[in-house]
Amino acid sequence: MSEIINNEFYEDIRLILEKSRKDVSKAINFTMVDAYWNIGKRIIEEQKGKENSVYGSNLLGNLSKKLSLEYGKGFDETNLSRMRKFFLTFSNRDTLCHDLSWSHYRLLLKLENDKAINFYIEESRKANWSVRELSRQINSLYFERLLSSKDKNAVKLHANKDSDVVTPMQIIKDPYVLEFLGINKYEKLYENDLEEKLLTHLQEFLLELGRGFSFVGRQKRFYIDGHNYFIDLVFYNYILKCFVLIDLKIGELKHQDIGQMQMYVNYYTRELLNEGDNLPIGIVLCADKSDAIVKYTLPDDNKQIFASKYMLYIPTEDEFREEILKEREEIEAYK
Repeated sequence: MSEIINNEFYEDIRLILEKSRKDVSKAINFTMVDAYWNIGKRIIEEQKGKENSVYGSNLLGNLSKKLSLEYGKGFDETNLSRMRKFFLTFSNRDTLCHDLSWSHYRLLLKLENDKAINFYIEESRKANWSVRELSRQINSLYFERLLSSKDKNAVKLHANKDSDVVTPMQIIKDPYVLEFLGINKYEKLYENDLEEKLLTHLQEFLLELGRGFSFVGRQKRFYIDGHNYFIDLVFYNYILKCFVLIDLKIGELKHQDIGQMQMYVNYYTRELLNEGDNLPIGIVLCADKSDAIVKYTLPDDNKQIFASKYMLYIPTEDEFREEILKEREEIEAYK
């Protein structure tokens, strides 16, 4: 007579198998990464570091022909050049991350900034980014967006794998890139439309928000002195150990919007904190903003209220740098 299998027991067995499969996959991926690192190392040794020599300039082409005959695709001259660059970029084998595949490293090799490379490696490791997500974060200039914040030291700590110190400034981006919503930048949009689309694409939005975010609710209501108030979106960040309140604004940010968020944060601070929670933070997510308005509305020691723009498409690097320059000039003008 068959017995009914306890669901908890079955789930435990399933998790063991899933973990085992992931571990095997990671081990296979790193074995290939390690092999390509060693191939790059051997190429450099054979060239004696001088790829412009007559022998060195022909080496990759000749090697590619022989390897391709015996091992098939994957060893064309371009890929062998990547392996060579891979070794030169990560000459210390101990710095290689076991959680990243060769496809991850191929994306990273396109970057010239060592700090950006180290940042994306740590983010990929901590957030378990897929190759697709790493590509999106690089293309949406995640590193540059964080560096455009006022607290650059905090952002550097964010990329340090040995640091346990985390502040809101290390996590909050400006701007947020919401191209996954599929909204035409000329499309007429209302705040409830934006909210609905963000919830429809909640998984992508959580990835854009960054590490540690979990969704709590939408249109969270609270009651003060005969009036109902509604917070558009509420999240909890288990790294910051605090609630994160988000208010959506379609138009340009006004000082009243910041004041409204200040009230929301004050209410959560005084009424809804759980034991062990840090102070909540509020983000007004708007289509456009004046940094001068933010500067003079908030106190100098503000650590809880933030205003960030959202963009409906991934900007080019030139567009983004132009945006940063415009904001800096505006801030300087009001100093």
